[in-house]
Amino acid sequence: MIEEMRMQGLGVIADAVLPLGPGFTAITGETGAGKTMVVTGLGLLLGQRADSGAVRAGSAQATASGVWIVPSEGTVADIVSDAGGALEPIDDARGELYVSRTLNAEGRSRASVGGRAAPAAVLSSLADQLVVVHGQSEQLRLRSAAAQRDALDRFGGAAASRALEAYSTAYAAWRTLDAEIAEISENRERRAEEAERLREALALIEATAPEEGEDTVLAERAEKLANAEELRLAASLARGALSDEEGETDVSALLGEARRHLERASDSALIDISAQIADVGYRVSDIALQLSAYLADLDETGPHELAAVEERRSALNTLIRAHGSLDDALALWETGAARLAELDDDSGRLERLQLERDQARAVLESAASALTDVRVDAAGRLSAAVTDELHALAMPDARLEVEVRQGPETTHGRDEIAILLAPHPGSEPRPVAKTASGGELSRVMLAIEVVIAGTDPVPTFVFDEVDAGIGGAAAIEVGRRLARLAEKSQVIAVTHLAQVAAFASNHLSVVKSHDGAVTASSVRRLDGDDREAEMARLLSGLADSDAALTHARELLRLAAPTHC
Repeated sequence: MIEEMRMQGLGVIADAVLPLGPGFTAITGETGAGKTMVVTGLGLLLGQRADSGAVRAGSAQATASGVWIVPSEGTVADIVSDAGGALEPIDDARGELYVSRTLNAEGRSRASVGGRAAPAAVLSSLADQLVVVHGQSEQLRLRSAAAQRDALDRFGGAAASRALEAYSTAYAAWRTLDAEIAEISENRERRAEEAERLREALALIEATAPEEGEDTVLAERAEKLANAEELRLAASLARGALSDEEGETDVSALLGEARRHLERASDSALIDISAQIADVGYRVSDIALQLSAYLADLDETGPHELAAVEERRSALNTLIRAHGSLDDALALWETGAARLAELDDDSGRLERLQLERDQARAVLESAASALTDVRVDAAGRLSAAVTDELHALAMPDARLEVEVRQGPETTHGRDEIAILLAPHPGSEPRPVAKTASGGELSRVMLAIEVVIAGTDPVPTFVFDEVDAGIGGAAAIEVGRRLARLAEKSQVIAVTHLAQVAAFASNHLSVVKSHDGAVTASSVRRLDGDDREAEMARLLSGLADSDAALTHARELLRLAAPTHC
């Protein structure tokens, strides 16, 4: 439920606060006062496309903000949490949700949900859970087959929801199996070629038997073998400098001599240095031994090992060229056998899949029939209930029929839903899109929503001139039905008819003022004499006409709760 809404710099509205709350709120005002801006502002909060033309002339930006009362847990709370926002707790079951949208004169907008910046898509997700807006565009939407199917399924309630979910699951399972069978059947030649290529690739990998990282190790070994003489000379000279086996002066000899000189001294500091020299000598000897081992390894290798290394590298490079890298070849070795077994088993697998598809088809047929049965039952009840509502909405001879006939299978079932209307006695029911006038379509839409609200209530309904094209007794019944709808949902209606506004529990007026240079509008709540005057203006165009005031009071008495 929308508790309060504020608009700033939006169209002719400079700054206005709309106290909404539960029940039926009627919004009235003179032509051009800005009633439509209320719907525009609400549209901004619901994530609709932002039009910079809505920014008030002379203003840098327009802002719409609203406070919703929502359950503390559920889909809405989850959407807000996922967006990084939070609800302000009211009690254990409810919280306040703050939403705002700012639009600048260049057409850029930014939104806030629960105190955190959020994309407009989050507002759209919230709108799907919070509000249903009905205007001329929604009346046109009612003409579509999808909207008519959705209306029937909403009326079908939990039974329709369960049947549709079961059908959707069965349809998805059948389609998956059917697509897999088609892929195998239509591409058997390609799959056979893939199997042959895979078989050859696996055979080459098996014959080569590569090891992870082997190509890198062999590259380093090949470089070492190719430069063996240069390496031998460097290692030999270094070892000779450290410890020459032929008795030439070397580091070891010099260190030994230095140590002997210091050992003769009686000074403790020199003795410590002598010990350090001894440690260096041990380390030099160890390095010399490592160089000797390195030279021995080089002496054991030769051109024959280099040839063997290069031959092995050539075999590995064949795999690398085929697969991109040695790691990719090893990865294929890990997974290729399973894929080859799958490709080689096409015939057997096809038989198993066909059996599974037949079983899935039987489940689908059962689910489709169950969904059709639920829809046929709901269609009969919806037809009768909406027809009764139309009679009360000054269409005494109208008859509405919801037709369910078999059509092609889709994700929504195999039923084609059509809402038919026979407006006069003896006339054949025809599609509502071809039969109903604008005023009749408004009443059909309202009647459907009133009936569906009994099984699938929506938190908030917004009606933008749902009374277009009607008047008199029909308008009174529209107001009566909006009040009835408000017993289960919040209802906000922009109207120009006193007969509709009379039934509102909360009457707001958009008031236009003009200072000679700038036109500005504000919103105020009407009670008592002010409301009677506004009702009189709606009836006659004159707020102070005695006859109109008398008529206004009569309407308000008629619309009092005891008469609804």
